[in-house]
Amino acid sequence: MKGKFIELDLSDYHRFFDRLGKAAKGDFKKEINAFLEGLGMEFLRVLQDEIERRKVMDARLLLASFQKGGDDNVWVLNDGDLSLEVGTNVKYAKWVNDGHFQEPGRFIPGYWKGSGPEARFIYSPGSDTGMVLKASRVKGKKYWEGGLRIIEKIYPEALDAKLQQWLDRYFSDFQ
Repeated sequence: MKGKFIELDLSDYHRFFDRLGKAAKGDFKKEINAFLEGLGMEFLRVLQDEIERRKVMDARLLLASFQKGGDDNVWVLNDGDLSLEVGTNVKYAKWVNDGHFQEPGRFIPGYWKGSGPEARFIYSPGSDTGMVLKASRVKGKKYWEGGLRIIEKIYPEALDAKLQQWLDRYFSDFQ
């Protein structure tokens, strides 16, 4: 009896494992890093929205000050291998978020804009006018925590969409 041979077409498997290997060697990691970088930039945008939404006093300087990887970092967001350093050169950023006790008798340079309940104090370094603080507790605006809550809601769905996009690109022709 002559031997019978079974022929198998393994080309689809070879193609699948070649793509998987290529993806694992760098493409996937680069894309995930780019995704996380984008998520970090989205966090900064959300953080700025929270500062505005919570009506932080004279938010212009604070809004413009937050940046990724700044020298004067105030916070570091860690999640496994992801680390996002968010910095600001505004010394009072953490106090505004967390709250603080005002020192009595301390002079703050600036001016008042508007009147009545809508009046706002505008900090202006070097100004001859300003206000003198009395001892009191200033409640924190918690814009950082608000931004984190929003990103924590966005992150899982955005990551799922990114992973699906990646799978579709590499493996959509496999059934």
